[in-house]
Amino acid sequence: MADLPVHTIVFEILTRMPAKDVGRSKSVCKQWYALLSTQDFVRIHCSRSLVSSNQRVLLIDDLTCFVHPMIFQSNDYGPSSIVTFPFHHQNNDVSILSHLNGLLCVCLNHTYELLLWNPKTTAFKHLSTPDSHGFYINNLDAVGLYIDADDDYKVLHIKRGSGVLGVYVYSREVDSWRNIPFITRQEYLSPHFNWSAGTFCGGTQYFIVCECWIGGTNVVIGFDVNSEQFKEISFPPVPSTGMVKGVLVNVKN
Repeated sequence: MADLPVHTIVFEILTRMPAKDVGRSKSVCKQWYALLSTQDFVRIHCSRSLVSSNQRVLLIDDLTCFVHPMIFQSNDYGPSSIVTFPFHHQNNDVSILSHLNGLLCVCLNHTYELLLWNPKTTAFKHLSTPDSHGFYINNLDAVGLYIDADDDYKVLHIKRGSGVLGVYVYSREVDSWRNIPFITRQEYLSPHFNWSAGTFCGGTQYFIVCECWIGGTNVVIGFDVNSEQFKEISFPPVPSTGMVKGVLVNVKN
């Protein structure tokens, strides 16, 4: 072991270890801390963690957070363990808005603040800023968590509350928000349309956008995370007597 290069230990051994052990390994030395914090390490570790035995269901019920292992053979989940919320917040009233590779984007419902939270390591990051970025309005806004070609985790925030219409992107790498243009029909940003949570698949973030009455317009909006361009995708036929609600699901990318 003493003769193994540090790069081999980090990228061939530590990428196969549980997240908690990786977090503890950051304390070994400054070199390990730097290597374990790179986007390359995060990407490889995530890809090697995507096995059935590592999958978990996280449920928030009655202000308590439960984590269950998934039992794929019986389409069920096993006994739960309780996860303590690391952010000190009144009543722990939290909503999960989006998830990716074990990282969650959540909203503190009493203050409307957005956070990134890793339930496994308990690390979290406030996304709200003094200039009103990073605040979420329920039933109006939409959020999607994604990763771009540079392995930068980002949050797409469709913001429609308090008279503000706009699209904003948060970058975890540079720790800031910026506005991007919404180049499609502006009426989709009006409160007359309901937006689903975002679903990330194949380099695109997808949203179901539906008019809030029977027989209204239904469309899928795709956001290319690298070009940052929006596109409109036709929706499957819906009976004129029905309304659409739901989210899209990523199946093996």
